[in-house]
Amino acid sequence: MTFLIVVVALVLIFDFINGFHDSANSIATIVSTKVLSPVAAVSMAAFFNFIAFVVFPLKVATTIGKNVINPDVISLTVIAAALVAAITWNLVTWWYGLPSSSSHTLVGGLVGAAVASTGWGSVIVSGVVKIIIFIVVAPLLGVVMSFIISAVVIFLARNYSPLTVDKHFRRLQLLSAAAFSLGHGGNDAQKSMGIIWVALIVSGFTTKNDPIALWIVLSCQAAIALGTLLGGWRIVKTMGQKITKLKPFEGFCAETAGAITLFGATHWGIPVSTTHVITGAIIGAGARKGVSAVKWGVTGNIFWAWILTIPVSAIIGGIIFYFLNWILV
Repeated sequence: MTFLIVVVALVLIFDFINGFHDSANSIATIVSTKVLSPVAAVSMAAFFNFIAFVVFPLKVATTIGKNVINPDVISLTVIAAALVAAITWNLVTWWYGLPSSSSHTLVGGLVGAAVASTGWGSVIVSGVVKIIIFIVVAPLLGVVMSFIISAVVIFLARNYSPLTVDKHFRRLQLLSAAAFSLGHGGNDAQKSMGIIWVALIVSGFTTKNDPIALWIVLSCQAAIALGTLLGGWRIVKTMGQKITKLKPFEGFCAETAGAITLFGATHWGIPVSTTHVITGAIIGAGARKGVSAVKWGVTGNIFWAWILTIPVSAIIGGIIFYFLNWILV
């Protein structure tokens, strides 16, 4: 029972750091365009992070709980090792200001710890492959939709003065940022819900056929919202200023494209990276102005962080599992 409490605490710590780390995803565009102050932006994002469970069914939680690692062979030690690995990589990438994926570091940690525990047979390959495919698909969707939305907006606003366009899209960006924050809370918090659910199954407190309890939903939504409220300003600078310079209408286009992508992924139960989605959307909005408008050197560093996240987290997860197994025996 004590170890279960420790594991649940680790999940909530991970969820908090997820919100802290990924707050940049929700607010970078609206802060960089100076539509909202950082404090107002994170407050809004935290609110919509929290209420997301009212809007979205818990399909992503089910995917994490059932379709990454076989629940029948998983243990609390595996879960604890995966969480420590995920927290470690999140803190490392936050320190260096790299917008890596909290979702993928959790998946990598689970895979590494499970393989160290019972071998490759414990990994549900089809589920992991689907998540890996969306490392490419999610940002591409963000790029394409943001580019298209930007082009449509430019066409519709062609007869208006820049001042008028700026005035209207400063208001509209409040809606697009809120929608993206809602999508972030809906997709990301559910991953932590799935982990607590599996921990309870392993400990015999629930079964695979039982629904996820309300206390799990509320605690995970609260943890990610609190993390978002405190914010990770290092990554805000990378996302909002270093990739490309954004005007309010471009921020609106990027956030709208990101929100549409997240809503679709959450509806289909696909645990995508909000980091990947909004990065792709920001690139799409910037690329409409020309290839040179995007700082590709910064984008390359972000890309490498994406590629390394799952394998590095898996290695850390395996090492932590062996360590925990050694001290707990």
